[in-house]
Amino acid sequence: MPTSVLLVDDHELIRQGLARAFERDDSMTVVGQAATVAEAITRWRTLRPDVVVTDLQLPDGTGLDVVRAVRSESDEVGLVMLTMHTGDAQIFAAMEAGASAFLNKEARGAEVVSAAKHAARAPRSFLSSGLAGAVMRRATTAASQLSPREQEILELLAEGLRAGEIAGRLYLGESTVKTHITHIYEKLGAANRAQALVTAMRRGLLFDSLSAAG
Repeated sequence: MPTSVLLVDDHELIRQGLARAFERDDSMTVVGQAATVAEAITRWRTLRPDVVVTDLQLPDGTGLDVVRAVRSESDEVGLVMLTMHTGDAQIFAAMEAGASAFLNKEARGAEVVSAAKHAARAPRSFLSSGLAGAVMRRATTAASQLSPREQEILELLAEGLRAGEIAGRLYLGESTVKTHITHIYEKLGAANRAQALVTAMRRGLLFDSLSAAG
């Protein structure tokens, strides 16, 4: 069975251009189109396509609204975001919303089809040519916010050490370590260790240490 696709864009010419690109591939078939967030969600629920390809800017919201709504109902659907705005903030927003791929609208039709195929195969992965650079830029910014001691403690937290164990390892008082941990959580916008480690990994703050450990 061909991979079914729903196209979401408020410009009919863009939808038709994308539809023609998918029609050239026998393994893909466009089963529906939508111009708004509301239409997209309704047609997703009716058609249950394998992949949704959506623009970021829509008349009644954004493609992120589409991605979040669909992802909340299914982990198996591929979600491809197309946009003219490909800044770091948009890339991370798409990834965190649950998108499978993120492309510039200037991408060729064949690239969009390829991204849709990837999304169908690996819906919970994230494909974006700009992701590596965005991660590096975010890591550079975030790393500058953590002091060397905080970075050291963050890496020990990633190893699973508790505050008392970190204090013994670094020859610090446990209360001092707890203060550093509180500052780390504040800087990463985290409420606990798990959130801090997930955020740190997303920002690339633990990449070097984890690579060395591996």
